[in-house]
Amino acid sequence: MSGRIVAVLGATGAVGAEILKILEERNFPVSELRLLGSRPGRSLKWKGKDYPVDVASPDSFDGIDIVLSAVEGDISRALSPEAAKRGAVVIDNSSAFRMEADVPLVIPEINSEDIALHKGIIANPNCSTIIALMALAPLHREFGITRLIASTYQAVSGAGAAGLSELEGQVRSFARGESMQASVFPYQIAFNLIPRIDSFNTDNFYTKEELKMQNESRKILHAPNLMVSCTCVRVPVLRSHSEALTIETERPVTPEAAREILSKAQGVRVVDEPLSERYPMPIETSDQDLVFVGRIRKDLSNNGNGLVLWACGDQVRKGAATNAVQIAEELI
Repeated sequence: MSGRIVAVLGATGAVGAEILKILEERNFPVSELRLLGSRPGRSLKWKGKDYPVDVASPDSFDGIDIVLSAVEGDISRALSPEAAKRGAVVIDNSSAFRMEADVPLVIPEINSEDIALHKGIIANPNCSTIIALMALAPLHREFGITRLIASTYQAVSGAGAAGLSELEGQVRSFARGESMQASVFPYQIAFNLIPRIDSFNTDNFYTKEELKMQNESRKILHAPNLMVSCTCVRVPVLRSHSEALTIETERPVTPEAAREILSKAQGVRVVDEPLSERYPMPIETSDQDLVFVGRIRKDLSNNGNGLVLWACGDQVRKGAATNAVQIAEELI
């Protein structure tokens, strides 16, 4: 496999740093690496060598083969088309292009064939969507999911390094008997839950994060009629999102059949031994790439065509950085 000239856009952020780590872990064939950010004067180490972080501009993408983008949507909207114009393929972690009709939205284990449809930009799905569909896509292929009810329990690192710092700072303040200050989140997150992630859609009062689960799942699964209702909750967990998923299927499904299918699914680990207190938890799924699935049981409110399960995965790795690098691997 010949080497590629790779740029990491947003290299100094949490996801950008994880992308660099995963490129090294997976021995991605990089012949030349360029790091791009918003401020000059920084450098980062990769494979023992220091690389300067250059200020990103349209001309930064001349000669680049692959851009792994980990910036906010407005920045990506400005720069990703410029990179594509210059012949690069952009793998974008933001929400900027996910629902564009001519931009593939890809989880490689599920719809890698869509990569071939790209016109210079490939979108990485939302982290919660990735974790849910890693658990659900194998079941959808076998039983045909028609309805999904999802509740997500999302770690503070989903809000970036500032979210981590806020939770850690509030816990320290609590231990000292001091008042806890909130700035990243609208309320204290330590010892609390906040049932709102992203802004509300005033038409139906679902949040943008919740609607991503519906819209992205339909696109990735090629299931435009899939019915989805989602509630997203920020929880005082450092890393790894957890999700309670209730599905309704076209064909009858049993917990035993679901376990058998998921035990063979790429990128999934079944952890489902309730009598031994074994089930997926953030503390076990962080800093690795598998999505753990457990608590697989019948939906008692549905006669034969319903299932309930619990999924947990590292949203910084498989939910963002690893998925992007996997797309790049499939691309080449």
